[in-house]
Amino acid sequence: MSTAAQTKENYFKSANFKKKTGQTIVLIILILGSLLILSPIWWMIATSLKDMKEIMTYPPTFLPKEWHWENYLITLQKGPFLQYTLNTLFITFFVVIGNVVANSFIAYGFAKIHFKGRNVLFACVLATMMIPGFVTLVPQYVIYAKLGWLNTYLPLILPAFFGSAFNIFLLRQFFLTIPNELIEAAKIDGANHLYIWWKIFIPLAKPAIATVAIFSFNGAWNDFLGPLLYINDESLYTLQLGLQIFKGQNDTQWNFLMAGSLMVLLPVITIFFFFQRYFIEGMNLTAGSKG
Repeated sequence: MSTAAQTKENYFKSANFKKKTGQTIVLIILILGSLLILSPIWWMIATSLKDMKEIMTYPPTFLPKEWHWENYLITLQKGPFLQYTLNTLFITFFVVIGNVVANSFIAYGFAKIHFKGRNVLFACVLATMMIPGFVTLVPQYVIYAKLGWLNTYLPLILPAFFGSAFNIFLLRQFFLTIPNELIEAAKIDGANHLYIWWKIFIPLAKPAIATVAIFSFNGAWNDFLGPLLYINDESLYTLQLGLQIFKGQNDTQWNFLMAGSLMVLLPVITIFFFFQRYFIEGMNLTAGSKG
């Protein structure tokens, strides 16, 4: 066997070749998986650029035969979407603020303040995650109706200021990684727990806070059931309710509905794109100790 052939054979048997082969296989699998996940997004984009006649043809077309970019302009003209956007932003803003402030404050108490029954109380908070949300819909509706909150944003905003079990758990686990020495040093300087939470823990927990903010934004922005239950006045509609103008009793304007849905989806994608680094760090429970 020649030296070149032997060298080539040794290369194929080497650990470097096996490593590169494994990386290539993983990359191909990830690309195929990404294409599979993104296929509904592409179908939404393609449908938004077709006319109704092409949408109803069989077999369906992967690419529009004629690109109807005017569908997006027509979509915006079919309803007061600027008002719907402002309404959605108003709700989303206060939901994000409420979730960040309330959950971080409660999580700090569970993580760093020792009191009798703390673990039992925390277990009760986690136990609420096992209760399906649909079970509490009727009691909540009755309570809000008796309070006179129907057809207002209060049922959609105020619950965010009373904590969420998942967010409390996420932030508590992050706070546990922050050294207690910081609290002891702050107490020596005369700081109380409120000051320590706001001035020390909130800045150190930016990745976890960003994670909670992203989840809260996504949930409030895409919430359909809540506004459907509590909002009756069309001037108070959110974007999710506003999209229903394209769905009639007998037919659905799929091209306009997909165009509107894509425009509603863009802010969520944009927020995640710019804050994905903080999101990944927030899910890393050891990041707090590095800060």
